[in-house]
Amino acid sequence: MVRKMRTSEEYRQDLYRLKPNVYVRGKKVGRDDPEVSGGINIISKTFDLVDDPYFKDLLTAKSHISGKRINRFTHIHQSAEDLMKKQEMTRKICRLVGGCIQRCMGCDAMNGLSIATFAADMEHGTDYHKRFLEYLKEFQERDMVAACAQTDVKGDRSKRPHQQDDPDMYVRVVEKRSDGIVVRGAKNCITMAAVADEIIVVPTRAMMPEDKDYCVAFAIPADADGVKIVARTSKVRAPKGLDMPQGEFGDDENMIIFDDVFVPWDRVFICGENRYATLAAYLFALFHRHSYTGCKPATTDIIMGFGALIAEYNGVYERHNIREKLVELAATAELVYAAGIASAVHGTKTPAGTFMPNEVYANIGRRHAGLNYYKELEILAELAGGLPAALPFAEDFLSSEVGPLIKKYIKRKSDVPPEDVYRCLYGISNILCSSLGGVQAVAGVHGGGSPVMEEIAIWRTYDFEKKKDIAKYLAGISKDMPKD
Repeated sequence: MVRKMRTSEEYRQDLYRLKPNVYVRGKKVGRDDPEVSGGINIISKTFDLVDDPYFKDLLTAKSHISGKRINRFTHIHQSAEDLMKKQEMTRKICRLVGGCIQRCMGCDAMNGLSIATFAADMEHGTDYHKRFLEYLKEFQERDMVAACAQTDVKGDRSKRPHQQDDPDMYVRVVEKRSDGIVVRGAKNCITMAAVADEIIVVPTRAMMPEDKDYCVAFAIPADADGVKIVARTSKVRAPKGLDMPQGEFGDDENMIIFDDVFVPWDRVFICGENRYATLAAYLFALFHRHSYTGCKPATTDIIMGFGALIAEYNGVYERHNIREKLVELAATAELVYAAGIASAVHGTKTPAGTFMPNEVYANIGRRHAGLNYYKELEILAELAGGLPAALPFAEDFLSSEVGPLIKKYIKRKSDVPPEDVYRCLYGISNILCSSLGGVQAVAGVHGGGSPVMEEIAIWRTYDFEKKKDIAKYLAGISKDMPKD
């Protein structure tokens, strides 16, 4: 019997039943508020497209614990092929929604915790992994959407968690009870928490023994008592009478406040073990950076597509200076994607059974994407010119009085309708000049970790000593030929 999978309508109705605990522009709203509809529309695609031939074998996977067909966003990767399918799925679906698919965070957190909980149990004899597997069964059976809350507000950046003047600057355990724990604190820069079923919390940094109270990972319903989600929502302008898919989508970035939130023990996955809290933080970042090698090439695909299209409409597509800019975009997209493939191929099967990406390649791919994002926007601005920032409103373009004149003067090549030119420029304006475009620009640099974090990860794991050995051999300093 083929299992019926969750539909986007079921996802929406489940969200709408959550208690209102989202705050937007000074109001507490339910998930049916138009302010958060853009993110819901994006995540709905991860349900709507499971049977689309374009996503054959990409959006679904076979669960390694139940054997059932499940959404890949709830899957624990078992092989390099799983990682590459996730990467391909991410790139394809991000193209269809104009940017971040948003649902990867919960998947990446679950994969990280599958390894960290197993390792903690092996050393300490705890039952974290058993708890995790029970939660995973529910996660897959209900086809849940989860936000990963990692980034703490951090307070004084020169001090560790236990050194802060205000101890709540990192999420911490304030009480242990027979039935669970109580946590307090806040997480910042958390994408799509307002449109998630669940919030999965992991630490944000390496922890010391003195940080014991902050060494905590857990999962809770997004509307749990004491959880307050303060959302900054963004959308592109959606012109009436000039409908376009781009106008359906949006984003919410959140501060999640944990105001003495109770978490039952069966949803607590790390509690006090600093080594494995550190591992959970590291592993979420690693899996998430591998996800970026799928989504960031898709973002470049979109920028590249609009740049090439406006160049064609302007009649300059074949010019050598245009070709140079487009080739640079193509090189960025495919190098980042290639790094993700290499990370999968050179990944590792862990004792937990989860297949882990290669750290060096995942971090190099994410770093290359982050360092080039503003350069990509610069190229698009050069290709498009200044009009995306000065484009007449759609209402004027469609008006009976000035619309015909706008169409006359926005005309480019004779065989391209003025409306097509306007639509292209409108799409570029949404990328370069909208509130959502601004959010995506910052996320392009800092999402999944700022470039300095990738540099730290590469410095810690890359074998520079072997490179020294090459130099020593070639210079005659050492007689030994370097070996891999």
